[in-house]
Amino acid sequence: MIKSSKPRKQRRFRFKAPLHELQHFSHSHVDKPLAKKLGITKRAIQVSKGDTIKIMSGKNKGKIGKVMRVDMRKGFLFIDSMKKKNSRGKEFDVPIRINNVYITDLNLSDKIRAGKLKLKAVPQKPAASEAKAADAKPAPKPDEAAMAKEEAAAAVG
Repeated sequence: MIKSSKPRKQRRFRFKAPLHELQHFSHSHVDKPLAKKLGITKRAIQVSKGDTIKIMSGKNKGKIGKVMRVDMRKGFLFIDSMKKKNSRGKEFDVPIRINNVYITDLNLSDKIRAGKLKLKAVPQKPAASEAKAADAKPAPKPDEAAMAKEEAAAAVG
């Protein structure tokens, strides 16, 4: 990250920044009830395809939609409910600045993303094969089996 406070250097840094640094600029605030429900301690999270967002400023303020695509290079995202027609009648997606939205629902299909967010562990029921394996007693080792037979023979005889 750049340490200069000069606007000219800030603009140049953002324009020339590599994608791994532009990821830091593609974060958006999280809805407070969602953060409380999932146990998220961070204020802002990176916007990802599949997240549900709400537009907070601009002429489309208040509209809600699902993110179809995120353009980190330009700092825009595109949602499914926002389309426009040009003069020839062709539809195109309306770009929305990432800093003008907040996340109302997360797409947690990606296990890596859920791990990075350190979400609270949701108790899951074990699969049927895993449950059977847990109920079955483990087979004793050969040495233990031989010792058990000898002890039983000595007790009887």
